[in-house]
Amino acid sequence: MTKSSPDRKVSQNLNASRRNLLRGENDSSFENLLNERISRRVAISRGGAIAAAGIAGAVLLSSGLTFPTVAASENHDELSEGDEAILRFLSAAEILETDFWQQYNELGGIQDSEVPGGSGSAPYTAALKVLDADMDQYIHDNTEDEFTHFTFINAYLTSRGGEPVDLDEFRTLPSSKATGAQQIGRLTNLMQLTVDTSYWNKYRSRKKNPDFGDTFPQAVPDLSKGKFPAIPRNDSDLKPHDHIQAIANTAGFHFAFIEGGGTSLYPSLAQRVTDPEVLRILLSIGPTETMHFQTWQDKAGNAPPLTDPTNGLTFPDLNKLPFDTEDFQTNLIMPEPTIFLDRKFPVCSIIRPTETEGAAMGALEALTADGLFIGQSKKFFAVLQDLANEADLAKRSVESGGN
Repeated sequence: MTKSSPDRKVSQNLNASRRNLLRGENDSSFENLLNERISRRVAISRGGAIAAAGIAGAVLLSSGLTFPTVAASENHDELSEGDEAILRFLSAAEILETDFWQQYNELGGIQDSEVPGGSGSAPYTAALKVLDADMDQYIHDNTEDEFTHFTFINAYLTSRGGEPVDLDEFRTLPSSKATGAQQIGRLTNLMQLTVDTSYWNKYRSRKKNPDFGDTFPQAVPDLSKGKFPAIPRNDSDLKPHDHIQAIANTAGFHFAFIEGGGTSLYPSLAQRVTDPEVLRILLSIGPTETMHFQTWQDKAGNAPPLTDPTNGLTFPDLNKLPFDTEDFQTNLIMPEPTIFLDRKFPVCSIIRPTETEGAAMGALEALTADGLFIGQSKKFFAVLQDLANEADLAKRSVESGGN
């Protein structure tokens, strides 16, 4: 039998404490264990320091602990202001994503040691599985992915002498009261959403591109006109059948809206990056958002047509008139070729939009219009607007070109 190394023992204890924190339980031993783990890793290598800080970021989901200090690497210069601003905005965006994906996972995903917290809602999970039998697994994996994104970016910022992002003071919004949800403070609100489903047509159009100023009709018009829950607000939302199914359908279309935004955000901001390693980060994380988007767009197409008897929200059959056109066809989940850069060029299958001007503020405005921040403070909006403005002011330096 192999004797456990000291680092492995610290890892095991740290993971146990991490699980307690993600469940909303106070565990005073976590910070001490964390510092011990970080000390070991920083002593080994820069890569180890990043990994240690990535683990530490888990506490930001549900605790008030500050992000731990990780020594800046001696092998790198400090980041340019522009590159740091871009990474800080992306970290904030990923923290917000992690917050609402955790809410989805608590009620409709898989609660385990990888993504702890909550105990599930059987009726809600069953309604989601109407869209795909593996929805709970996909929700779980998407949640974990977003968590790793912000913990990595924050750790990398620290390793390069930058300032990591911490939004813990804004975890003030209420949780769902449905059985299965943790009762902890949230950053985002999934119970009053106004979902923009124009992405459906945007990726199916062969003649339009939002970078040219083109607009697109809504796949589910009603979702853009009201405020609807994407998770059960309480156990009363679990029936009647068409009501909980409408909530699951709303979630399905919301998943794709969110990940479609990330799909565009990373390539849009990558055009402003100077350091080749920072560029590598954006080019490596961004495509995972695209993989998420294609998955969710596919599943949203399986949402059963129905009308919610409690509020009149209607989900149309997108494969029947008046929606029965290529612009709505549910199995067209790969980007149709369209115009790009200039109409004189042949059409090309692309991510859209990728215009870099105002990309960060545009993303923030889209999330705000979605209703995710209903109930948040003025200070919350001011902080996010500052982060977005700073990212949009970043300019690629052709002289320094990286370190």
